[in-house]
Amino acid sequence: MIFEEYENCTLCPRMCNVNRNNNLSGFCRETSALKIGRASLHMWEEPCISGERGSGTVFFSGCNLKCCYCQNFSLSRGEEGVETDEGNLCRVFLKLQEQGAHNINLVTGEHFAPHIKKALVNAKEQGLSIPVILNSGGYVSEETLLYLKDVIDIYLVDFKYMDSNLAKKYSSAEDYPSVAKKAVERMVSLSGDPVFDSDGMLKKGVIVRHLCLPGNTDDSKRVIKYLHNTYGGRVILSVMNQFTPFGQCEKFPELKKTLSEKEYEKIIDYCIEIGVEDAYIQEGETSSESFIPEFNGEGVVF
Repeated sequence: MIFEEYENCTLCPRMCNVNRNNNLSGFCRETSALKIGRASLHMWEEPCISGERGSGTVFFSGCNLKCCYCQNFSLSRGEEGVETDEGNLCRVFLKLQEQGAHNINLVTGEHFAPHIKKALVNAKEQGLSIPVILNSGGYVSEETLLYLKDVIDIYLVDFKYMDSNLAKKYSSAEDYPSVAKKAVERMVSLSGDPVFDSDGMLKKGVIVRHLCLPGNTDDSKRVIKYLHNTYGGRVILSVMNQFTPFGQCEKFPELKKTLSEKEYEKIIDYCIEIGVEDAYIQEGETSSESFIPEFNGEGVVF
């Protein structure tokens, strides 16, 4: 199926205006050919997402950010993934539900929004009833959020930086802070306050993740302060310590190491100091390549 949204593509804030239907790609490195790296049950999301049975994660190829520390580097750069179509994607969603997934978790898929929307509409007509999560890096346009609003229940979104210089330096997106602010605001307006079922699983709402970077404690504090002062308990905050040097981190000496325990403790202490009462934090050794799945097409073709 040909989707007109891929012509003069403006699905993300890059506004590349390339005709992806003509086999061209913009910043995300993807044409209009749908590519997926993996679809499987994932146990390492926040507890209200993974639960006991796992989150039905679908990892899409390509990305509109260029984070030097990206853990899914080969997938986000478009080097891995298998081509499929919206019909098969619909079957993937239904299969994950059959396997017991608590939800469908769309990981970095906004640049394939037309395929995703069509597949979800079809899947819901065929019995898909579990919540659907848009798992985003935070660099997403309000227009695309509105385009997908009728098929998304939960937003799991990164807020990486408050400093535009850091955003430019590490992710090639100087306008990231302003885009992420607007995106989170729109997500909250679309989803409302968090809603949980009787088992503590999230049914609707927004989780905002912040990955703490070594040497950048002050910016982490600014991100957390902004989110707390702006939204309070209307969003669920997840403060992450799992930074692992990947990709092009060797270019930045401060990122050639993992986050120290002392740095993370300072950030958590700051959360308490400003009145954050309910947030996810990470304990133990989380900066490990063992948390990264293989993107070999598992669960995409069956």
